[in-house]
Amino acid sequence: MTQAKIGDTVTVHYTGKLSDGTVFDSSNGGDPLEFTLGEGELIAGFENAVVGMNTGETKTAEIPVEQAYGLYNPDMVIEVDREQMPAELEPEVGQQLQLEQPTGEMIPVVITKVEESLVTLDANHPLAGEDLVFDIELVAIA
Repeated sequence: MTQAKIGDTVTVHYTGKLSDGTVFDSSNGGDPLEFTLGEGELIAGFENAVVGMNTGETKTAEIPVEQAYGLYNPDMVIEVDREQMPAELEPEVGQQLQLEQPTGEMIPVVITKVEESLVTLDANHPLAGEDLVFDIELVAIA
């Protein structure tokens, strides 16, 4: 039986959970996920878990924060003067925005606090600082 290896395009079904069992994403009931191993399209821990799997095999992979979305970085939380926000924007906690870096790169942020004169933005990935658990089924190797 062929095992998945770096460079293979694979198709998987998955369910992603926090360490407390809370499901944050799943392909079950939808289309499976297709990606090429080793191209860095997904978090390292997920790709590493698929390497060596056989078609039809299922496994549960525990992925530590370092191989997931990294540690939560408080330096990625910034306070912005509300006057610097677009006039037509009514900021709300949980709202997702894009900030443009001087390089032109767009960075997703979430509003975490709204005060009279300040808005707090968090550029950490929502799963930063979390150990993750994935139930994975290898559907196909191309």
